[in-house]
Amino acid sequence: MIVQIYTAQTPEEGVQLAKAGVDHIGLTPSACGLPGEISFETARDIVKAVGTLAKTSALSVDSDIENIIEMVQVVQPDILHLCGDLKEVTPEKVSILRERLPGMTIMQAIPVEDESAIQIMKDYEAVSDIFILDSFSSDIGGIGAAGFVHDWNISRKIVESTSVPVILAGGLSADNVEDAIRQVKPWGVDSLTKTNKMTGEKTFVKDIDHVKRFTERAKRAA
Repeated sequence: MIVQIYTAQTPEEGVQLAKAGVDHIGLTPSACGLPGEISFETARDIVKAVGTLAKTSALSVDSDIENIIEMVQVVQPDILHLCGDLKEVTPEKVSILRERLPGMTIMQAIPVEDESAIQIMKDYEAVSDIFILDSFSSDIGGIGAAGFVHDWNISRKIVESTSVPVILAGGLSADNVEDAIRQVKPWGVDSLTKTNKMTGEKTFVKDIDHVKRFTERAKRAA
């Protein structure tokens, strides 16, 4: 069971997450007002600090291919997490990214709002190495970081319908991750909002103790 945790904001925090058993450490290199966003340079420092302790995943809500490529070239993550507007970042654009970024693992976010998510998955299946099934809120840029659970029945159908590895996200915490794994049977699970310790109205650090419980329970359920 892969455990992915967003979002590390310092090299020290990235190493703490890796030592807590996290497999994929999520980074938000952006200047769009996203939760926990950091500069490209800070994200690169985290990638260097984590080294081989874990894989790093850098998300992008951008719709401009050149901007996405620039971010990847600076940050050099293991995984490119695409969670921008699907009308703009089409399967055709993802295919171009694959050509321009040879060897890069691409994780495509699928917004699970209703059964249409199944068709979206099929549209991106040929150009994605990993899917992340996430909740969607129009209040937050991109797909994800919504902080609430979506319909796991739809997510289970997607898992059963594709050979692409699936990470389940959306409102997961140490309290519900075991149920989520039993119901959906994903390849991995992801948490952002429920493993945060708030330090201000919109600022946070990762709650490492909660991350450890989340990781332990996820691995146990698997």
